[in-house]
Amino acid sequence: MKFPIALQLYSVRDDMEKDFAGTLRKVKALGYDGVEFAGLFGHTAQEIKALCAEVGVTPVSAHVPFADMMSDPDLLKVYAEIGCKFVAIPYLTEEYRPGQPKFGEVIEGAKMLGKKAKELGMQLCYHNHDFEFVKIDGEYALDVLYREVPADLLETEIDTCWVNVGGEDPAAYVRKYTGRARIVHLKDFAGQKSEHMYALIGIDDDKKAEPVNTFEFRPVGYGKQDMPSILAAAKDAGAEWVVVEQDQPSLGKTPMQCAEMSINYLKTLID
Repeated sequence: MKFPIALQLYSVRDDMEKDFAGTLRKVKALGYDGVEFAGLFGHTAQEIKALCAEVGVTPVSAHVPFADMMSDPDLLKVYAEIGCKFVAIPYLTEEYRPGQPKFGEVIEGAKMLGKKAKELGMQLCYHNHDFEFVKIDGEYALDVLYREVPADLLETEIDTCWVNVGGEDPAAYVRKYTGRARIVHLKDFAGQKSEHMYALIGIDDDKKAEPVNTFEFRPVGYGKQDMPSILAAAKDAGAEWVVVEQDQPSLGKTPMQCAEMSINYLKTLID
């Protein structure tokens, strides 16, 4: 089994803010083949494209907020200039989530943005959390989204941690979208689903603090996820890239140390 491995740079966002170029070099030195952006930290597309080429990492994809793309679809041009092959809707704020009046706008917006991305030589994807695993007329909202938006306009970026938290088998869900799952997010965790989880991905909430270790993200291979089965499913589904993401460090390690632990583990599974 062989995949190129990318790092979602949100995992090391503080390092990126302090030293953009130096952090990219560290990521490459750890053995990552590519990167997925989550913000450009004030750099131009030309600067980033040149830096990726110099460092030797592939700018695979980018997470760009749905509202930002909808208010300025030309924002996609920036990521096309960088050389990203994929661009993903990373998260839905509450008013756009399933069960809310604006969820329909997500479906129609994805169609429009998917066409725009296609015109620029990119593929639009959708990166899930667990809140899409609510049912609309007996069907998961995530499946409704993928059914309503044509596959050539919207591919999956299945976050395997959130599929698990949502109550489904990550490997089975990746296989479900064979041919439409060219990027798979690898994320590990420990503990149980809790109402305070979103604070761990940088989303403020008004929930009271919960006991430590109720839920935490872990380096890949250090949590409860069955990574060998997920990787086998990614291979069967036709994945081109696997992307490591860890929203918050754990086990007393820094974000970069966690990224190193993840790729060292994956190297034992991926030729």
